[in-house]
Amino acid sequence: MNELPFSQACENNKAAIGDYLQRYFADVDYVLEVGSGTGQHGAHFSSLLPHVRWQPTDREPYLADIRQWVEHCNRQNFLAPLPLDVNKPWPVAHSSAVFSANTVHIMAWTEVESFFTGLASVLDRGGLFCLYGPFNYGGNYSSDSNARFDQWLKQRDPLSGIRDIEAIRVLAINAGLQLVDDQAMPANNRLLRWHKI
Repeated sequence: MNELPFSQACENNKAAIGDYLQRYFADVDYVLEVGSGTGQHGAHFSSLLPHVRWQPTDREPYLADIRQWVEHCNRQNFLAPLPLDVNKPWPVAHSSAVFSANTVHIMAWTEVESFFTGLASVLDRGGLFCLYGPFNYGGNYSSDSNARFDQWLKQRDPLSGIRDIEAIRVLAINAGLQLVDDQAMPANNRLLRWHKI
């Protein structure tokens, strides 16, 4: 297990996220995960949701890591990863649900805009979109730790950073999404759930 790609953040948050996804995705049979990273979330959630075909995706450099988890789990509903770059056409035509964790704060804002454009094109009417991560409210950090995290992000990449929830909501509305849940999560994160109108 230790030889598999590992993210401590994924290990820390997977149980809390999974508790909600078991309810949110109870009637869903396919989930497109955008930005699967190490593959740990897909490994955990595909185990929790055996009725769901979990489709991991990420940019090309990360696919090998995800593939290791897929092969390790050897689970029929944990699918081989697909390449997905939000700046390019998405590899699936449609999906009944989309999940993404800790992605929009590491993208440039133009990429976040492209993300929601792509989301609008593939998410089925009536479909669900769940987005996990830290967000600012009213232009303010929700905690001192998020302020420090944002500073670290911007030092690493000036185009990245914790996003204002109000700006995200505008993109979501333009993509035909209606916010139905905004859940507080551990470590000053949020889990947002939208419904495609």
